[in-house]
Amino acid sequence: MNTAELLARESFVELPARARVECLLDTGTMRELVGPFERQTSPWLAKQDIVTQADDGVIIARGTIDGVDVVVAAIEPAFQGGSMGEVGGAKIAGALELAAEDAAAGKPVVPVLLLETGGVRLQEANCGLAAIAEIHAAIVALRAFVPVIGVITGPVGCFGGMSIAAGLCSHLIVTREARLGLNGPQVIEQEAGVEEFDSRDRPMIWSLLGGAQRAATGLADERTDDDRARIRARIAAAAATGPTRLARTADVAAWNRLLEAIDPAERAEAGVVREVFARHLGGRHA
Repeated sequence: MNTAELLARESFVELPARARVECLLDTGTMRELVGPFERQTSPWLAKQDIVTQADDGVIIARGTIDGVDVVVAAIEPAFQGGSMGEVGGAKIAGALELAAEDAAAGKPVVPVLLLETGGVRLQEANCGLAAIAEIHAAIVALRAFVPVIGVITGPVGCFGGMSIAAGLCSHLIVTREARLGLNGPQVIEQEAGVEEFDSRDRPMIWSLLGGAQRAATGLADERTDDDRARIRARIAAAAATGPTRLARTADVAAWNRLLEAIDPAERAEAGVVREVFARHLGGRHA
């Protein structure tokens, strides 16, 4: 990318969730569902003296992208670290379930998930986990009808149960700044020790969990730059495709071979991980 292109870029990451949705949808087509004026707030945070947010940090909107009907769910990373609670999780699950009903009735709606989340909200863990399980089930149901598109851009990344949701998506788009993992760096360090994973070592974290690594190993389908126009174009291209069989969640035997090839006594290094994935899963295998 030359200097002129760099200067022309408009950051997607720097936008709040609602503005991200607005910049993706065709002009004049956005219709927000269960918006902030409906005051669907978390029933649990206030009991713990935590300030709630009127939309519980999740924006749901219907509209079109290049004329294709979509429903976009965007998680607001600035509210509780993008954590998923009962209300926000139910909003996403409900939107996906309605999209599945439309698809089964011959009216396909492509879901787009903007995933910036640390996972379940600890203050309402069981309710949040139940909602995330419903999201997983809805994604799997929808994949038979339409592509389910996930987008991770940063800086929060995508961790916990919602990282499984990302893995279930038909098409996963990441930026280099994105991170994707079942457990976050602090959790790994807490459980396994700093010798295993130093959460202060940012180059090491991005080398293993960052968007470039996840795309190289096939855990994400493509990497793009943090640019509104480019991200929108990649989403539009994915939305225009049909449903596909997703090898990364269906080929259990390949994953078993991969696990057998990994020595848990050895500290993970980015180059070694790429080599193991390429040998046992053929690199970009999704």
